[in-house]
Amino acid sequence: MIVAIVIGRKDSTGFPGKNLSPVLGNPLAFYSMVAARNSRSVDKVFISTDDKDLMGLARANNVNVITRPPELCTKEALGEDAFVHGYYEIKKQNPDKGIEIVVLLFCNAATVTSDLIDEGIRVLRENPKVDSAVSVSTYNMWSPLRARKIGEDGLLHPFVLFEAFGDPKTLNCDRDSQGDAWFADMGLSVVRPKCLENLDDGLLPQKWMGQKIYPLKQWGGLDVDFEWQLPQVEYWLRKHGFTENSTTEGADE
Repeated sequence: MIVAIVIGRKDSTGFPGKNLSPVLGNPLAFYSMVAARNSRSVDKVFISTDDKDLMGLARANNVNVITRPPELCTKEALGEDAFVHGYYEIKKQNPDKGIEIVVLLFCNAATVTSDLIDEGIRVLRENPKVDSAVSVSTYNMWSPLRARKIGEDGLLHPFVLFEAFGDPKTLNCDRDSQGDAWFADMGLSVVRPKCLENLDDGLLPQKWMGQKIYPLKQWGGLDVDFEWQLPQVEYWLRKHGFTENSTTEGADE
């Protein structure tokens, strides 16, 4: 059995109500649920949440509900723990069915398609040594070479020492000078059950991905933490065939 788990909690301190923010006439969380539901390979879709409105949205779209416990709904709680809890709840509800692959999604990450989910599942089935397949997007303008932090002196300092990139005398600030900077865009993680069962064996910062991580390349993927990101999501969705009158993805451009 292949299952999908979508997670999202009610209270967001940075952007309250973000998971239900309207995008092209639908709540933001709608899109990850529909991508999982429309996958040709996913057998069951679940949402883990404490939000009654998200529960209602899920049930209206044939998504099963897992009630997320209060200790996993605080701002300090980690998404990885919600995924693990959801995984074991699904196992408990389906004791006679083994879980082959788990698709992990976020309510605030709408930049995912059912085709990408199916591609990730295919990758794991064809490559038994791979732990996970994860959506990634290039953001060369955010290259680690360009990153800075504010020091105790109030001035800017390299976030990563320049020596980590080679001879500082040969470096430049061109955004493409170090090659493409691929970011796990949080749209999709397709993982083997062992990644959730042995979470501490995974690589930081997203330990649920395991250690051998295959890149599912796309463009413009992002998870929404600020209101100003919503137009970016709308642009991405339109480019993938969604409109105010269509809730089915079209051709990927």
